[in-house]
Order: sequence, then structure tokens, then C-alpha cells
Amino acid sequence: MIRKLLSAGVLAIFALVWANAPASVPTGEVLKGIASYYHDSLHGRKTASGVPYNKRALTAAHKTLPLGTKVKVTDAATGKSIVVKINDRGPFVKGRIIDLSRRAARELGMVRKGLTKVRVEILATPKGSTRS
Repeated sequence: MIRKLLSAGVLAIFALVWANAPASVPTGEVLKGIASYYHDSLHGRKTASGVPYNKRALTAAHKTLPLGTKVKVTDAATGKSIVVKINDRGPFVKGRIIDLSRRAARELGMVRKGLTKVRVEILATPKGSTRS
């Protein structure tokens, strides 16, 4: 009886995990939306990757891309591009697809504007990674 309950429980958990399994992330996939950037007050706070946020690094936050993914972010208006590494989760504001570090925003030329329309191209993902 206990064995049947345990087996049923394991199967139920497996089914739940499998049903919510993240999809793989193809290199070259392009996302479009609005970019924002981190406020300086967040400098030094822990990111989802466990590394403190460094406003001088070329990093970014994305809701679902695997941590460690490298993406090319291009400003739709100017055509200016930068490459950043995803090390955090966010942004959690409707319509925004990426939160850039202060340095990345400066190099993209968007600090004064605060927000800009961007094209985000996936360049490389960590081996065996999936969206989370």
C-alpha cells in the first residue's frame, strides 16, 4: 500500500515537472521589446546568479533566458549594439524584455532616455541550458 502511494506520488511529481519543463533556447533567436536599466542603488546587491550586481559590468537581467546566456542588444533607433551576459531575473514591468547594467546602458547610449526599443539576439547559451 505504501509502495503504491509512493509510486503514485513520484509519478505525479514527475508529470508536473515534465509539463512545466522549460523549452530549449536556440542560438540566433531574436526578441524585440523595451530595454531599461538598473538603478545605481542596486549596485552590490546579489543577483539571481549569486554574483553581486556590478554597474560597471556588461550584464543584464531577463525573465526566462538561462543565466550565463550571451545576447547582443541593439537599439532599434540608432543601430548601436552591445553584448551582455544574463546574470539576473527581470525586468518585471509589462512590455520590458531586458534590464541592462548601467555600463551597458551607457554604451548603448540610453542613459538619458531611460528606456529604448531594442532587438535582443541570443548569441550563446551555457551548455545544455534551457529557459527557466
